[in-house]
Amino acid sequence: MSVQGSFGKSDIPSLAAKNLVIRNIAHALEERDGFLLLGHKSPDEDCVASMVAFGLLASKFNKSVSIYTCDVMHEQFEYLLSIATYNSIRVICGADAPLEPVGAIVLLDTPKPDMIEYSDEIRTIAEDPSVLKIEIDHHLGADASYFGDPGYRLVASASSACELVGLLALKLESDTALMRRRSIGELLSRNVVLAILTGIIADSHMGMYIKTRRERWFFERFSSIFDRMLAQKTRVGSHNFASKEEVFGALASLSTAEEECYRRLMERRTATAYFRSVVLPPAEADELRSSYGEDTLTSVAKAAADGLAEECGYLGLVAYQDDPSVSDFVQFRVRRSQNFKSFDLREILANLSIENGGGHPGAIGFRFHRDEVPDIAAFAASLIVKIEAMLPQAAST
Repeated sequence: MSVQGSFGKSDIPSLAAKNLVIRNIAHALEERDGFLLLGHKSPDEDCVASMVAFGLLASKFNKSVSIYTCDVMHEQFEYLLSIATYNSIRVICGADAPLEPVGAIVLLDTPKPDMIEYSDEIRTIAEDPSVLKIEIDHHLGADASYFGDPGYRLVASASSACELVGLLALKLESDTALMRRRSIGELLSRNVVLAILTGIIADSHMGMYIKTRRERWFFERFSSIFDRMLAQKTRVGSHNFASKEEVFGALASLSTAEEECYRRLMERRTATAYFRSVVLPPAEADELRSSYGEDTLTSVAKAAADGLAEECGYLGLVAYQDDPSVSDFVQFRVRRSQNFKSFDLREILANLSIENGGGHPGAIGFRFHRDEVPDIAAFAASLIVKIEAMLPQAAST
């Protein structure tokens, strides 16, 4: 399909048709890898927030995700980009930045293809018929035109692109079979909710720019849902937020908490021939969880695995026990350095017969029941020995 698209965007005609598009996107999240997220030139809050929100959803499926922008983004988007970074989403700035293999391009909040911010290299990728094109947008009318492949156009009347990402997220989370199949315990984490709510509020200017009663109904419904969820999931002492304004006023301190948690994790790192690793004893995991919250610990653990891999030049591993009050599992995350591409991490799952896990060539996650891991440090050390035995030939190429 040409990136010039077809003209005249119109609302999806029925709920059944909208649900079919959502099911198609859900299938793509399961089957595709290498999601490249694009927006429009000079992106605004809804554009950036919708890219981050969709990227977080894809990362829950253990997919490789990149956000592309030609220019360095405005500092007002720093907290959104920090959320992306701490969840292993690459933010690529500039035409010469190297790209991971791309299986799907997702265009968000962009009325027509000639408004897309991308390089010549990405334009060529977009013209490849084997690369799936997904589109999520709320701009309708004859002056707008499609980019996405038929069946993958979540283009509908809404107050913002983030409202449509929010609808997608709610539908995905309600599919219990999908969540179980992908071992996703919580899809709508604080960071997902924060990104969605940012776009919903910003694009409508707190609802001031809404044009129709239908848009007003959806704005109030989604704003209320995600405002309530964010207040419940945001941890700053014991404060319960009473408004969106109070929630956003706390964002800076939340970003600082993530940085502190990351530093504390990295202080525990140890080294072997091909690994840098952080293995948290249960008591220390509980202490970090109490100080920073489950969502922060989860996202920072991913970022730490990335940092450890790049520091080592080969592989990074982070292991910790889930909150015992809600889960009986111990989590392991392994990342591969950008410069070490001769080893597909999925071979670890196959060679060690690990069934409860998944990921892509550069990143995997897996878990064991805590009864199988009586000593997390000894268990992780044994895993590292087994994995390193697979590596010498790959590491020399």
